[in-house]
Amino acid sequence: MAAIAEPMIRLERISKRFGEAPAVDDVSIGIARGEFFSMLGPSGCGKTTTLRMIAGFEEPTTGRVLLDGEDVTLVSARHRNVNMVFQDYALFPHMSVAENVGFGLKLKRVPRNEARSRIEEMLAVVRLEGLGERRPAELSGGQRQRVALARALVNRPAALLLDEPLGALDLKLRREMQLELKRIQKTTETTFVYVTHDQEEALTMSDRIAVMDGGRVQQLADPKTLYERPDTSFVADFIGTSNALALSVDRREGELAIMEPGPGVRVAVAAPAAVGETLQISIRPEKISIVAGGDGDGGDCRVDGVAVERVYLGSVSQTVVELPGGERLAVHELNDDDVSSIEPGDAVTLSWPARHSLVVGEEGGR
Repeated sequence: MAAIAEPMIRLERISKRFGEAPAVDDVSIGIARGEFFSMLGPSGCGKTTTLRMIAGFEEPTTGRVLLDGEDVTLVSARHRNVNMVFQDYALFPHMSVAENVGFGLKLKRVPRNEARSRIEEMLAVVRLEGLGERRPAELSGGQRQRVALARALVNRPAALLLDEPLGALDLKLRREMQLELKRIQKTTETTFVYVTHDQEEALTMSDRIAVMDGGRVQQLADPKTLYERPDTSFVADFIGTSNALALSVDRREGELAIMEPGPGVRVAVAAPAAVGETLQISIRPEKISIVAGGDGDGGDCRVDGVAVERVYLGSVSQTVVELPGGERLAVHELNDDDVSSIEPGDAVTLSWPARHSLVVGEEGGR
């Protein structure tokens, strides 16, 4: 994706150290105005620390934070035009919903009539019309989440920063709130910067995602690119499910590098690799076809093996296949009328087009 010409938020080579340990290591990111931008990664990867540096709650050890072109690296959180929503909504239990939403307006001494109008407008945006007089204890978890969003948005911040705000909700409500958050973001046209360890959340809501590990950005791209074309083995494994093979190139056939480590195994990939070079190959489970052994119709990639495990996962069934060399590949099939009847112990043949063999690098980052 092309670089953003004038990002609303720009991080320039920011690092943050706590003692000798680097929590964030030389990260540069540009976030566009009105973008839903997510930072995704495992616990301890540096995503929350990065968010806190944007908010002003942490000061970078090195590097700069710019908002709308202004260097705010040393500006306190209360003087930055951003608001933050945490997993703990921190609503005032003694205040009504309307009073909670309007708390920031009261601190800013916004005239009463204007404040009332903005509160009503924001309650409508988050679909809480008619609930302004209730107390937080009278609301569901999803409703309290929307009150926290309304309170953060009513001040019309340049950006809203969200630190795993759906973590306390059950799975069904969390999925509903993912769509609700995206709708609210589009309605208000506010820049959202979202932190999560849940790849489904990030893929569902985001315009772009920075996948982080070890304090560094491993890859920054739109959801489809991250899933279909991961740069590293870490990204391939963290975004969804992926099969990994390390194979040496035996020969070339035109634009394809061919790897045949043993009988019954042929893997092809479109890559400018030399004979003898070892490639890290990633294949998504849903890209692989599985049939009873010997029944395959050929193709760019074809491997024989034995089914060792079959698991029902709801919308899909997963079959784990052991190859002659001991490697294992997972295959996902939709649970429809055409699902195969493969059972553990069956000899099977797997096949897929070369375009679904992805060459990935080792962990890097920037």
